[in-house]
Amino acid sequence: MGYDVDRFVGSINEGLLCCICRDVLEDPLQAPCEHAYCATCIHGWLVHEEICPEDRQPLTQDQLRPIFRYMRNDLNQLRLRCVNRDAGCEEQVSLENLSRHEAGCGYGKVHCPNAHCRVELERRGLESHLLVCEHRTRVCPLGCGLTVLNSEVDSHNCVAELRTELELLRSEMIGRSEDQKHEMKLRLDSQRTHMVHKISEMQQQMDELKRQVEHLQHDVRLLSALERKRGQDMERLELEKKELLEVLKALKEEHELAKANTCRITAL
Repeated sequence: MGYDVDRFVGSINEGLLCCICRDVLEDPLQAPCEHAYCATCIHGWLVHEEICPEDRQPLTQDQLRPIFRYMRNDLNQLRLRCVNRDAGCEEQVSLENLSRHEAGCGYGKVHCPNAHCRVELERRGLESHLLVCEHRTRVCPLGCGLTVLNSEVDSHNCVAELRTELELLRSEMIGRSEDQKHEMKLRLDSQRTHMVHKISEMQQQMDELKRQVEHLQHDVRLLSALERKRGQDMERLELEKKELLEVLKALKEEHELAKANTCRITAL
């Protein structure tokens, strides 16, 4: 919805009126066909229709754009009366400054900021109300340091209130202590589970290393046995070599002797 036309001072250009609500544009958007609408109005329209409400041309949410700068400048320069005119405010401000004015207008309605106070009054009377509000709080004038309602100062009992405050603090500390214990227990359980898992992993790694060491020891023993056997075979082969050399030598001697005998026989 736009701004009520009756609030404005002077004439208003037709192009600055919403094509849907016919009030002055609020948060204006523009279609490709250059028709302008209040953001709330056109968004609500496009929920049910996908055409411009003015010339019936196709229109979607994605096609909406901010209005031209010159239209925005013209819109901002329009002057209108404060929304609190009926309450007595006679200010006339530009649309550009309207929000700032109304946020601080003395004739605007506000709620008392004190807790539990339901009074609604004009902003200009708030300061006076706060001085007498029965829900206004202040520091105890007797020196206990507690904050008390203005209406309860006379009946305020420092000792009883401090005792109550102490009990509340004790309950809060006990609650926090229990929460911390529970949190610590959860952390310890988590760490314990993690440590058990890590110990299990380390045990598996140690078992695997032990198996590898045993395999290596077995291989070393096999290699040692093979080395001893090779040494024994070498010794045996050396003995056989010596025996063969001796046999060969003996055969050569017998051959030489037989050859010599053959020569002597031939000579005879």
